[in-house]
Amino acid sequence: MKLSCLQENLNRGLGIVGRAVAVRSTLPITQNVLLKTDQGGVRLSATNLEIAISVWIGAQVEEAGALTVPARLLTDFVGSLPAERVDVEVPEGGRSRVLQVQCARVQTRINGTDAEEFPPIPLVAAEGATVVKFDPQVLRSSIAQVAMAAATEDSRPVLTGVKVELEGEQFTLAAADGFRLAVRSGRLKEPVASSGAGKVEFILPAKTLAEVSRLLPEAGKGGDVVEMVVAPNKNQVLFRLGPAGAAGQVELVSQLIQGTFPNYKQLIPEAKQTRATVNVAGFLRNVRTASIFARDGGGLVRVHLIPGSPGVVRTVARAEELGETTSELDARIEGPEAKIAFSSRYLAEVLQVLGGDEVYLDVTNPSSPGVFRPASPPKDGAGDTYTHVVMPMFVQW
Repeated sequence: MKLSCLQENLNRGLGIVGRAVAVRSTLPITQNVLLKTDQGGVRLSATNLEIAISVWIGAQVEEAGALTVPARLLTDFVGSLPAERVDVEVPEGGRSRVLQVQCARVQTRINGTDAEEFPPIPLVAAEGATVVKFDPQVLRSSIAQVAMAAATEDSRPVLTGVKVELEGEQFTLAAADGFRLAVRSGRLKEPVASSGAGKVEFILPAKTLAEVSRLLPEAGKGGDVVEMVVAPNKNQVLFRLGPAGAAGQVELVSQLIQGTFPNYKQLIPEAKQTRATVNVAGFLRNVRTASIFARDGGGLVRVHLIPGSPGVVRTVARAEELGETTSELDARIEGPEAKIAFSSRYLAEVLQVLGGDEVYLDVTNPSSPGVFRPASPPKDGAGDTYTHVVMPMFVQW
């Protein structure tokens, strides 16, 4: 293998695939990165056996080849080089396992491993697969609004994932951890392309979506569409950012979660007694103030909806040994006076991702879930809806 590329491009590519490098593994080879000439450039790949990320970078290839080397060592080394041309070579002769790198007046030899020993990167079959195309900004905001509600513990694996529903031109993402539920629906760039008819459903690991979200800024450099390909047997999914075969293209392949996701629609209260329409920025500021005291008060924030002209949303947090804080914010209150208490963390997180200027807070009683919805549709997608349900905390009022 013999090729030349820019230090900037190589450094960027290593930074992208580094997210998939195994930190601790019983298979040491997964701590390596695979360099392989491909499509007139070089492809960098890494996998932790749960996800695999590949990125193509532009290069002048003189001799084809492949080698795998320690990812952290190569990343740190390339990051220290000057922003000049990097010459990479695996010398001929037998089964050479040494990567020679030269940049400016720096010459380095890195011991590697045969590419054949690297775990194969999964291929999602095109025949019979479901192909979906997202607007990058719509997908990024959807992930931000939903993935945080997924469980982080593996006691119920399906709850560590995000339920994906695809039908026609619509998509729906839903996640729940037993304390909150987030549901986002929106419009795809194109109707779902699938060999089967009707709705397509599967469960994506929330961690995978978090990695996709981190990669999405790269999508703007190679195209305005993110392509998702779901295997016919719904065991794997591929995300493709940027045109196929182009320099800068990124692919992420992940296993899907097998199991039955709860019927989340039953968890959304149909009725409400009181609705508050409140400014998001002001409400979030008051919640953050309350969370300072809530840290020593079980993380609990009391929300009091008081009708009037104007109505008031009162936010209260108490810590027995420290004191208490009360904040008020004008709001439009429909219905009778209502009281409810939430986790300060859950309350702050939903307000941070809502989007828009105002939020609806629907309350039935202190022991029923509170429902948050944007007062106006999201600006980044026509026909989008977002619903966030938070279970209440029980307190003595």
